[in-house]
Amino acid sequence: MQFFRFVAIISMAMLGGCAAPLIATQEKDLVAKEFVPPKDKSSVYIYRNEILGGGYGMPVTVNGRSIGETGAMTYFRLNVPAGNYTIGSHAENYSDTQLSTEVGKNYFVWQEAKIGVFKPRSELKQVDEKTGKAGVLESKLITSLLSDDVLSNQNDISTIKLNSNSSAENGSASQKLKDLQTMLKEKLITEDDYNRKKQKILDGM
Repeated sequence: MQFFRFVAIISMAMLGGCAAPLIATQEKDLVAKEFVPPKDKSSVYIYRNEILGGGYGMPVTVNGRSIGETGAMTYFRLNVPAGNYTIGSHAENYSDTQLSTEVGKNYFVWQEAKIGVFKPRSELKQVDEKTGKAGVLESKLITSLLSDDVLSNQNDISTIKLNSNSSAENGSASQKLKDLQTMLKEKLITEDDYNRKKQKILDGM
């Protein structure tokens, strides 16, 4: 067993940097690394500053919608309104973290790569500004599949749902369960992850 684990570690290390996310222009990268959020929005940085498992793209979602895949030493920067956001990482497992953002502030989420069985696992962690800036500075900006405007509109919808009555909340829970089933079917999460997330949703109803 130890031998196969060793082979997995070596294989993923050798594959580092093979993924090909859409790299943004150097000008946009430099602007993002000034760390100055728009006056009416907050900036969310999602970074993966590791070589390990770089041959595998790790899909990232915001409030359930895909913004693309990270590769080794890359990051996303999203400029969004103040609000509540769920950042998700899809690898051999599924990991997420919740953000509640305020206007004019930066937020940093580290997508940590971990050793898996057949491909990397991941864990999302919100980190402090000093740690986050250091991770972003050694990475390259990649372009999100969704514009900031699209994410802004989605957050507006999420806010409406949060302020609605319990019937709407149950409907939201039903949608989350459907999304979980889809992720399980597409093998984005394991059955254990599915059962754990499912129970969490049911407990919150």
